[in-house]
Amino acid sequence: MGASLRWVRRTRAAAYLRNTLISFGLTVMATRLFLELTGYPQLGSGAIHIAHVLWGGLLLFGAALIPLLFVHRKALLWTSILAGAGVGLFIDEVGKFITASNDYFHPAAAPIVYAFFLLTALIYSQVRRPRRRDARTELYQALEGLEEVLDQDLNPEEKDELRARLTWVLEHAGTQERRDLAASLLNFMDAESLNVVPERLGRVESAFAHFTAWRQRHLTPPRLKAVVVGGLMALGGWAVWSLLVLLLRSRDPLFLEAKLAELVISGRVAGHGELIWFGVRLAAEGIVGALLLSSVCMLLAGRDGLGVRVGVLGLTFALAVVNLLVFYFEQFSTVVTAGLQFLMLQALDEYRRSSLRPG
Repeated sequence: MGASLRWVRRTRAAAYLRNTLISFGLTVMATRLFLELTGYPQLGSGAIHIAHVLWGGLLLFGAALIPLLFVHRKALLWTSILAGAGVGLFIDEVGKFITASNDYFHPAAAPIVYAFFLLTALIYSQVRRPRRRDARTELYQALEGLEEVLDQDLNPEEKDELRARLTWVLEHAGTQERRDLAASLLNFMDAESLNVVPERLGRVESAFAHFTAWRQRHLTPPRLKAVVVGGLMALGGWAVWSLLVLLLRSRDPLFLEAKLAELVISGRVAGHGELIWFGVRLAAEGIVGALLLSSVCMLLAGRDGLGVRVGVLGLTFALAVVNLLVFYFEQFSTVVTAGLQFLMLQALDEYRRSSLRPG
């Protein structure tokens, strides 16, 4: 494939994918909560049942049409939101399509939904990473940024970013055509007639800016370390405590069987395979608890670099492996725990970037 055919990433690709992730997660949780509170109603009568997978397909179709019909950042914004909602409604019914009995409540459904979300989050983490710059990509993204000029909404920060892109292209472009285009656009950006307006933040952007300012002002490195230590201690301590209580009570030969029957939904009989996987889950949760508590000890002992790495390892193992097993046995009841683990992982990353030296 020639260089001219390589795909070019959009300037705000990470933000659009983040919107899709949020919309996806909220849609699945809202759908499950709504159905639980309303007794799983059916839309239709007699033999007709309009499942919400159809509404998901409709939203996905709308998300596909919008960028084909409209050229604007708002179109991409709505595409990202509708795509997340559509795939959330679609994949929430995966249990019906992996079982011969169309079992919406099959235990494997929740792990599949979670794994799909986790895979999308992994893609998001890759998109967020900076890529090597090249003149073609910089020109594409500069042309994309000129939308602000057409909308008469170009602010000084956006103008400086555009000029920096075009200057880099002018210095590094491999072809005369690209240099000429960058020079022409730079002359346009420096024209006195170019309308530049003060930055105007929407409600969401304003709230995020205020939160960022508050975090930088109040969440100093020592306080952030205290939050990290407290959070890791709570998550690790709870995991170890729950495991110890279960092991002590399992001396009763009927307890483990009753516990498994309680966790596997819809009154299914716990088979030998489920007992094995339940044991694997307990061992994995114990490993996570040990890693998180070890991280706490290292952070308190001043070995912050090693402590952060061990904490990241424990949380990543919990999110990527352990939660798949937990979702199988407890379905969506562990969403809150998974959310707290993710937030703690972000806090560890913030502490590493703000307080520790690279490497």
